[in-house]
Amino acid sequence: MHNRVENTLQTGQVDCYDQSGLRLDCAGSGQDAEFGSGVVWRPETRFQVQGDTVLDTATGLHWLRDAGCGEFPKTWQEAHEFIAWMNRREVQGQSDWRLPNRRELRSLISHQSTRPALPEQHPFTHLFQGWYWTSTTAVISPAHAWYVDLAGGRMFYGGKDQSFMVWPVRGSTGHRLPVTGQDACYDARGACIDCAGSGQDGAVQAGQPWPDPRFHVMQEGVLDRLTGLGWQRCADLADGEVDWSRALSTIEALNAVSGQRIWRLPNINELETLVDCSRSRPALAITANCLERLGTIYWSSTTSMYQPDWAWALYLDKGAVGVGHKGQAAFSVWAVRNDPARPPGWMHRSNDKPSHPRPGNG
Repeated sequence: MHNRVENTLQTGQVDCYDQSGLRLDCAGSGQDAEFGSGVVWRPETRFQVQGDTVLDTATGLHWLRDAGCGEFPKTWQEAHEFIAWMNRREVQGQSDWRLPNRRELRSLISHQSTRPALPEQHPFTHLFQGWYWTSTTAVISPAHAWYVDLAGGRMFYGGKDQSFMVWPVRGSTGHRLPVTGQDACYDARGACIDCAGSGQDGAVQAGQPWPDPRFHVMQEGVLDRLTGLGWQRCADLADGEVDWSRALSTIEALNAVSGQRIWRLPNINELETLVDCSRSRPALAITANCLERLGTIYWSSTTSMYQPDWAWALYLDKGAVGVGHKGQAAFSVWAVRNDPARPPGWMHRSNDKPSHPRPGNG
């Protein structure tokens, strides 16, 4: 089954693994690779080399082929200054280079690969298998900014005075990647600043704008008009933290009630689309009062290829993308579905209530 969500990329995962990390048949597993949800891309055709730049056909973004162009790690401010220098020099004949926002940098990740966690047959050179800066501030602690680990695919935040690698990008993602939600800018100490000329995520706001309103709250679920996904209003289906196997079986039990295989455990890219980078505690685009029993960390259906007895999870208070051991009863369960218009009955438009697209910090 390969359902498409037009602005959520497939994770790239094609194999399924049990709780102990052993490979198994995907049929009936309820895992990411069984459904392959999202925009399809092929490793062998995704990237087009254009001289010293590379076009990512899955997103429309242009990356420098040399992923080590900055030569050595830089602080966050130094990273922005390096990009400004590139634009003054019109590197590759262009003056619109920028530091990628967190969704743009994460879009390169393949969850079928590790060391590096990029699609097979990628054409990039001098890739550092470690942390790369994004232009997105971590509003939970604005003296920090988000970075992505290109060895394994994790996304967390670090102090802007720390030093990490820089990989410039340019171009538009069209309808393939939503904006992050960040609309303010911050200096290295975390103070709000004027966005003009900063090159930060809050200034550029690259990506597809959110519809207004983005969410419709209905009888049993919340429809995300940005992605076309329907989320259960009950955001804690297992009634507490469970292990990964129990998370998958909880979804099976939910489907058994209707007799149809409608709901599934979301993959990690789908979970990440719920993050609003202007918020924290929770870093959630849906207002919490539209939901029932909101948790703090959520299992995805995506296995970590770094260690297949671990799975990817969204840390909702922060907005971080990390992993958890499948055997630990540590995370909550939230169900998603692709087509909330069928079968009839689970959502009734007569009960629609629009939720505010940009709630304030919680």
